[in-house]
Amino acid sequence: MNRRRTARFPVIVLQAALSALLAQTGLLVQAQSATRVVGAITSISGSTITIKTDAGATSQVSVPSSAVLRRVAPGETNLKNAQTIQFSDLAVGDRVLVGLDSNAPTPQAVSIVAIKQQDVKQAQDRLNQAWQRGAGGLVKSVDAASGAIVISSGAGTTAKTITVHTTKATLLKRYAPNSISYEQATAAPIDQIQPGDQLRARGNKNEDGTEIAADEVVSGTFRNVSGTVTSVDAAGSALEVKDLATKKQVTIHISSASQMHKLPENVAQMLAARLKSDSSAPQGAMNARPNGGPGGFGAGRAQGEGGGDVQQMLNRAPVIQLSDLKKGDAVMLVTTPGTTDVNGITLLAGVDALLEAPESQNLLANWSVSSGSGSSGEASQ
Repeated sequence: MNRRRTARFPVIVLQAALSALLAQTGLLVQAQSATRVVGAITSISGSTITIKTDAGATSQVSVPSSAVLRRVAPGETNLKNAQTIQFSDLAVGDRVLVGLDSNAPTPQAVSIVAIKQQDVKQAQDRLNQAWQRGAGGLVKSVDAASGAIVISSGAGTTAKTITVHTTKATLLKRYAPNSISYEQATAAPIDQIQPGDQLRARGNKNEDGTEIAADEVVSGTFRNVSGTVTSVDAAGSALEVKDLATKKQVTIHISSASQMHKLPENVAQMLAARLKSDSSAPQGAMNARPNGGPGGFGAGRAQGEGGGDVQQMLNRAPVIQLSDLKKGDAVMLVTTPGTTDVNGITLLAGVDALLEAPESQNLLANWSVSSGSGSSGEASQ
């Protein structure tokens, strides 16, 4: 539970590319009707490779000399650019898509499409950086005709408005209902994006960070909950929180995908001060600047924080477990939609000072649906 934020976006992209490649191979018709294995090679022994699948299972596959082996670059979707390789060219860590022989009594490869481990990592790093340079926030308005989406990023004095420009080439995805998994996000038209939704975009931003030409947009409807813990069920992976806004009890289910952090007291106090109006903020506490980092907060640099922005402060906050929480703790959360029973996406404890600052209500809005970078986006992510 509460894994370090790792980006999953690149893995999904690579899997889609490999699947497209497999579909092209005319000599794999029989294999396509049977099964295939997608994952990373964990060991090679003789003519057998062991693969850890994306679902976490382990599969051993024998590779006969008749199998067709090819290597492609990350993101490549056409086998005409593939390079024919030998079995000896495969290495532990390579990402592979294996077409299996449906007539073989044990798993046996008909074909393997592989990507070098180093190439996978470089592609993941590039895509992670693209999401981090992107923008995120709460949707203010959507103009489906022009493809423009206006979002509010940040909170208090760090808030800024960003226009996300989309075209027919922009990949628009939306989280499934009651899901916090990017893997389950599906393509959706722009008219499904509504004011109040949380949104992340990657693409090229203008100089002052107020506009972004989006290559990909991911959006979803989530709920912000701020309040105090009334009970913790560590065994059942759930906690009860009294929502300060509604004065009602909310049951929040925590999963392995949930992110849980606790702010040190001095950091929470500093953030609370930064989120207040300019007139009440301590002199020198903030030096606002456009920021293209993860979450798109646009937050200023803070003295004593190594020049980090709000997003970095949140990412650096110590990871906690559900069992670390106790009755009376102040928490801020982003959850799936719902009134009294929801799934937790992001939980931030140690926020007593922040709950006294109304400007903090959207503090987690950008953070929760990032690529997981830091993470990940993962996810990766």
